[in-house]
Amino acid sequence: MSSLRRLVLIRHGETAGQSSIRFHGSSDVELSDEGRAQMREVAGGLRTEVFDLIVASPLRRSWESARILSGGAPVRLEPDFREIHFGRWEGMTREEIEASDPVLYRDWQQKTADFEFPGGEARAAFRARVERGLERLRRSGATSVLVAAHKGLIRAVTESLLGEKQGGDVPLGAAVALTRGPDGRWYRGRRGSEPQAAA
Repeated sequence: MSSLRRLVLIRHGETAGQSSIRFHGSSDVELSDEGRAQMREVAGGLRTEVFDLIVASPLRRSWESARILSGGAPVRLEPDFREIHFGRWEGMTREEIEASDPVLYRDWQQKTADFEFPGGEARAAFRARVERGLERLRRSGATSVLVAAHKGLIRAVTESLLGEKQGGDVPLGAAVALTRGPDGRWYRGRRGSEPQAAA
């Protein structure tokens, strides 16, 4: 059985490519000065927490965030934790996507079951590789892991462990904490204080 008990997932900071408004996906953009400041602030809030392992996606905005959060501790890159590829929507704003692809944009917003990003990575393939990365975390021997990553990755990991769809956004610099209880089930919160039933 895996010794993994706690995951703290932190979305990277603002980027030079304006990740607050643009869908960069697998494009490799770096943190902006604002994003670095965001990560320093997050790091301050983590000072009292202990992690056995710090992990980042190989995309610059993620590993740069992890490097700031780590306080000098080693950071392990997890290639399967990079963001989904948005295809021809890479780097576009929501408004630009709607103007260029109004029908696909509507399907995306309505969460149509068969929706895929045009020319991008299939959602099933994205979930499968996230599961591969998550399995490596389970086998790492670590009990408490900090992951600096992307919005889609954080949602996919959370949905996988809690066993249910997650709504809402994950703002830049925001943290999602997950804890595995004595019953083996995962809960949202640093101490499992926000139980969510597994499906």
